[in-house]
Amino acid sequence: MPEKRQMHLGQQLTRAGRWSRAGITSGPAALWLGIFLALPLAAILAISFLTRGEYGGVELPFTFDSYKRLAGFGELGFDSLYPVVLGRSLALGMATAVLCLAAALPLAFFIARLSEKYKGAALTLVVIPFWTNLLIRTYAWQILFSPNRWLTVAAHSLGIGTAGEALYPGTLAVLTGMVCDFLPFMVLPLYASVEKMDWTLAEAAADLGADRWRVFRHALLPQIWPGLGAGFILVFLPATGQFVIPDLLGGAKTAMLGNVIQQQFASSRDWPFGSAIAAVALLLVLVGLAIFQRKGSKHEVLP
Repeated sequence: MPEKRQMHLGQQLTRAGRWSRAGITSGPAALWLGIFLALPLAAILAISFLTRGEYGGVELPFTFDSYKRLAGFGELGFDSLYPVVLGRSLALGMATAVLCLAAALPLAFFIARLSEKYKGAALTLVVIPFWTNLLIRTYAWQILFSPNRWLTVAAHSLGIGTAGEALYPGTLAVLTGMVCDFLPFMVLPLYASVEKMDWTLAEAAADLGADRWRVFRHALLPQIWPGLGAGFILVFLPATGQFVIPDLLGGAKTAMLGNVIQQQFASSRDWPFGSAIAAVALLLVLVGLAIFQRKGSKHEVLP
C-alpha cells in the first residue's frame, strides 16, 4: 500500500509539473490575447447595447435598438439598406474566396511541380504585389478601368459595361480588385500543403480504376485540406470587412460592412450602431467558419 501511494503521489506531482510548465509557456500568449482581443471584443459587444448620446458617444440605458435598426426596423418602418449591405459583404467575401481558390489551386500545383531552381522565383512572383502599397494598387486599377483603356475596351468588346464608360465604380471592379489583392493569401497555404503531398496515393487510386475527379477527391483533397482551409479563412475574413477597395472601386454603389462601420464611428458618431454591425458580422463569419470546418473534418486523411 505505501508503494502504491508513493506511485500515485509521483504521478500527481508529474501532472502538476506539466501543467505548471504549460502555464508558464502559454501564459504570455493568453495574456496578450486577453488584453488585445478578448477585452476589445467584450467592449464592442457592451457598447452595441448602449444608446447614442445627443452629441455622439455612448450613454445608458441599455437597448436593442441598434440591432433592430441593423435588421431593417427603424423609426420610419422597415428599410432594407443594412440587410442588403450585410448580405452583399458576405456574398462578395465568399465570391472572392471562391475565385481566389479557383485561381490558386492550379497555380499551387504548378509551382510545387517545378524544380527547386525555379520554385523560389515563382514564389517571389506571387508575393511581388505586396511590395507595393494597397492604396497604390487600387489606384492602378482605377487607371486600368478608366474609359478608353485597353482593359476597359476589351471588356466592352465582350459585352461587359457600356461603351465609352469606365468599369468602375461597380461590383465587378470591387471583386476584381479584391481577388487580385487576396490571391497570394490563398496560393501560399495551398502551396505549403501541395509540396508535402504523397503522390503515391494518387497513383494507387489511379491504378485501382479511379478517374481524375475521384483521384482528386479521395487521394489529393484530404492532403491539401489544411492549406485550403487556412487560405479560405485568410481570404474570406478580411474580404468581408474590406474598406479601401470597395471605397475606391465601388463608391456608393458597392458599400460594404467596412465602409458602413467606418462611417458610424467617424462622421455619424454612432458607436452603438457601429458596434452592433461589427458584432453581427463577427457572429456570421464565425458561424460560416464553423460550418466550413465541420465539413472539412470529412476530408481528414485516415492513418
